[in-house]
Amino acid sequence: MQPNQNKFSWFDVADDVKELLILAAQTWENTEISEKYMQQALAKTQGNTDVLVAAYRYFYYKNNYPLALTTAEQLIAKIKEIEKLPDNWEDLKSILVQRHEEPQIRLYLNAYAASGLVLAKLGDLEQAKEISTRIKGIDEKNDFGAGILLDILTCPPEEDD
Repeated sequence: MQPNQNKFSWFDVADDVKELLILAAQTWENTEISEKYMQQALAKTQGNTDVLVAAYRYFYYKNNYPLALTTAEQLIAKIKEIEKLPDNWEDLKSILVQRHEEPQIRLYLNAYAASGLVLAKLGDLEQAKEISTRIKGIDEKNDFGAGILLDILTCPPEEDD
């Protein structure tokens, strides 16, 4: 059976990579097999942002939070490299504020916010709070969900009556 690569026509990758992504989706119920397809797609594309996004979502929804975090961090690093973004947060913040409507910068912000969510799921609440606070400072409309995560992480515990 030959998967239909046209389902992923927006992916700027070779047909064999699209086929691997389709096979990963088709074998979703068998994590061992579907993960092999996803890993093969990642290996063949060496940091393609579309494939990294697909892999992040795959690992997140498979509850494989360590790999979801690794993938989000790879995506952040790739966009940082492509856009030549600085390491220093204060310098980076001003760029992100100015360019937050650009597709690559939005993807960066989404990936950074996603890393905060995954860190929270992994129990690194302080790092998750720091990332959420940073994103919330840029994201007035709460497009990236960091404000919601920050509210959850900073909510005082309910008192028992």
